[in-house]
Amino acid sequence: MLRYLARRLGQALLVVAGVVVLTFAVMRVVPGDPAVAFAGPKATPEQLAEARERFGLDDPLPAQLLAYVRDLVTGDWGISLRTRQPVRDDLALAFPASLELVGAALLLAIAVGIPLGVLAARYKTKFPDFGVRLGSMLAVSVPVFWLALALQTLFAGALGWFPVAGEYDAELDTTSPLTLWTNITAVDALITGNWPILTSTLHHLVLPALVVAAYPAGVIAQMTRAALIEEAGQDHARMGRALGFGETSVLTRFALRPALNPVLSLIALVFAYALVNGFLVEAVFNWPGLGRYAAESIRSLDTPAIAGVTLLVALVYVLANLVVDLLQGLVDPRVRAR
Repeated sequence: MLRYLARRLGQALLVVAGVVVLTFAVMRVVPGDPAVAFAGPKATPEQLAEARERFGLDDPLPAQLLAYVRDLVTGDWGISLRTRQPVRDDLALAFPASLELVGAALLLAIAVGIPLGVLAARYKTKFPDFGVRLGSMLAVSVPVFWLALALQTLFAGALGWFPVAGEYDAELDTTSPLTLWTNITAVDALITGNWPILTSTLHHLVLPALVVAAYPAGVIAQMTRAALIEEAGQDHARMGRALGFGETSVLTRFALRPALNPVLSLIALVFAYALVNGFLVEAVFNWPGLGRYAAESIRSLDTPAIAGVTLLVALVYVLANLVVDLLQGLVDPRVRAR
């Protein structure tokens, strides 16, 4: 198991190194001068020279890359040209809201997708299977921004069941101020017993979480169905039938565990996809996460912030894959031998 983890960790470090080089290259090819963006369009030549010296823009590219890597390792992700704050501090405020949204959506997708996949595999080629496959195909195919606008128009605008936008009711900042521990609003409200903000956050979370969960739930259901059907024909499943177990028991007791391997790999992929896909959802529902921060940074050509968002998403993706690799090794010992 330790050798398996060491291999996976080495591969993850190589991916991170590639992403660091890529973000550095993107920062250098983006149109515009970071010194002008930082000092302002009316800056004097002396102010521009000071800004260029501060960011090391006149140094050779290899020296700039080494300085960039050194700063990343020491926790210095640069200064945002737009907010004039450290990028790391900006991301620490924006990322928890995105994590809250994507985490809730992924939990919902797993809770819905795996049981639907089991149902479809159990009744293969029958009506439940057809219904699950049709529903998952629609969930995967529908554009996320269209689904967000449709749910917002129907359930928030026409029916008034859910709020239109925001993370929670703004007046609660005055009537029930929240003490921050993790910067994840629902978690902090639960820890501190702030029930008004907790209920308001969960109420605001329903629609955007449903939208973000649609694609992951569809692909998880499809993958679970395909993996279970394949495992149902293996020797261990046939042995279960020979021992007198019903088809449902064979699928859940003998086939489900080995079938979870490809599903776990898929979950890591859809987590990263949902994190990026959630940017559009955050824009529609005015959710204060990475999406809004990235959009504002792109509009202002804030290259350190853009690079910070890119690097953070890549690190989250690598970490998610590493966690999934660990879970796969624990679920199926055959994986560790590869």
